[in-house]
Amino acid sequence: MSKIIPLPDFRNRIGAGMFFGIMALLFFPPKQIHAQQFPSDLWHEGKIVLLEGDTLRGNVKYDLQQDLVQYSVANQRTTAFSARKVLFFEIFDTSVRKYRQFFALPYSTTSSYKAPVFFELLEEGKMTLLSRESVEYRTYNSPYYMGSYSRLVLVYKYFFLDENGNISEFNGNKNDLLNLMNKKSEEVEKYIKSNKLKYDEKYDFARIVAYYNSLFGT
Repeated sequence: MSKIIPLPDFRNRIGAGMFFGIMALLFFPPKQIHAQQFPSDLWHEGKIVLLEGDTLRGNVKYDLQQDLVQYSVANQRTTAFSARKVLFFEIFDTSVRKYRQFFALPYSTTSSYKAPVFFELLEEGKMTLLSRESVEYRTYNSPYYMGSYSRLVLVYKYFFLDENGNISEFNGNKNDLLNLMNKKSEEVEKYIKSNKLKYDEKYDFARIVAYYNSLFGT
């Protein structure tokens, strides 16, 4: 009669968390675990207003990295427009349940020459906050994968639009932001703390700027 030899209890030896992490790695590689769709991957109900004045209503898909917006009606032929031909476009993003507006604004990226670029309008007033997004690979360390892994994440850059139409990128931290708010900084800081807001979170940042603008009655 053969003797049954019990298998070692790996969960007790390496810990339950790491055990399930290893099982996930074996059956679901990191790219599958973190596979997801971003708003720019999807078609949204919306409209496009062209520079020449026409308004197109239907399904809209955007690509800020290429500064392109696509338009389709009832799954018919798709038409793409560059930022040079668009005044603005609007979508209803079901992932955040919000209407989002994007404007084509002149901006210099690598030289002194300005060209139309799509920016999302987050807040308008005394301080006007814009953003651009991109999908990038980021590397993370994890004991569950016994090393590092890469995943696609949505990355935001923020910009301020002044009264003269100049756009400047915001690369600072919380203190830099408060310095821009000058005499209103103490009130804004209290608002941030009481509402537990994070300036590096997109819609928290928009709330902070909206509160700042409200202090001027705008």
